[in-house]
Amino acid sequence: MTLTHAYAAQSATTPLAPFSFERRAPLQRDVAIDILHCGVCHSDLHTARSEWGPAKYPCVPGHEIVGRVRAIGNGVSKFKVGDIVGVGCMVDSCQHCASCAEGLEQYCENGFTGTYDSPEQISRENTLGGYSDHIVVHEKFVLRISHAESDLAAVAPLLCAGITTYSPLRQWQVGPGQKVGIVGLGGLGHMGVKLAAAMGAQVVLFTTSPGKTADALRLGAKEVVVSKDPAQMAAHANSFDFILNTVAASHDLDPFIALLKRDGTMTLVGAPATPHKSPNVFGLILKRRRLAGSLIGGIAETQEMLDFCAQHGIVSDIEVIAMEQINEAYERMLRSDVKYRFVVDMSTLGQAVAA
Repeated sequence: MTLTHAYAAQSATTPLAPFSFERRAPLQRDVAIDILHCGVCHSDLHTARSEWGPAKYPCVPGHEIVGRVRAIGNGVSKFKVGDIVGVGCMVDSCQHCASCAEGLEQYCENGFTGTYDSPEQISRENTLGGYSDHIVVHEKFVLRISHAESDLAAVAPLLCAGITTYSPLRQWQVGPGQKVGIVGLGGLGHMGVKLAAAMGAQVVLFTTSPGKTADALRLGAKEVVVSKDPAQMAAHANSFDFILNTVAASHDLDPFIALLKRDGTMTLVGAPATPHKSPNVFGLILKRRRLAGSLIGGIAETQEMLDFCAQHGIVSDIEVIAMEQINEAYERMLRSDVKYRFVVDMSTLGQAVAA
């Protein structure tokens, strides 16, 4: 066992604060990782505040982890001490169901083990995440990072925001010659624009904020449509091959469905607190359109995404914060006051714990 320093929520209504606990020593196929950077995801806030169902406390969030290998079990073959690696939203799965056998661990039929606030597969103990100085993970769920060290903080959000947007773009075979819409320009949406553009698609961003036009064009969009403007929306009717909807607030899906070509698909990756209004079925059946959903990606696909991003020079747009600023960052996230993802410099954890 090793002493671990972290930041944790002790209840749904208390701020995150310093917390210490014991992590297991590396087992035969475990990798122990000193955490260098940890991205801040909306899921962290929702879980810490029990907004997606009751969390188990103490809760240590964090599932966008970049770090350096500090130790390995004697059965580890993929990594060595000193390697730069990542850990995303999963640290285990049953590894024997049909989905796991296909490399789709995110759809594990017995429930994957999340990086935090999730029961471990064997012990059923609650997992504690990346707002901590180190983590121990089975090598199968550790990812190799090949970006330059100067980019590592901006790589961290790829472990969630990157794979959440990459997976549906790959599943629906986005590529050259396709017209692709991205709805929303936040932590997910800005990654969707970058990735779809790198895949060769003609990217159109949909936003309710005209002030985001310059940023969207900088990120790779060819056009920006203000979705509150009926005339701008009507000009794109029946023209999209694929739309990736990243908005995490309940909204009317019908205006976007009407933009799809025959056989076009809109995939939802945002998780609203209250359900979307049910879409008009005729908008779907008259042109054989599809409304779909997507979770993160499996380990193999997440590695593919990291390699793709390294090849194309893609990282997240970030604001680096100290660990002691996490509660302020949560409040700013709620106000959409970040472009486009917070990342904690975990070297500041020791200062925060000592304060």
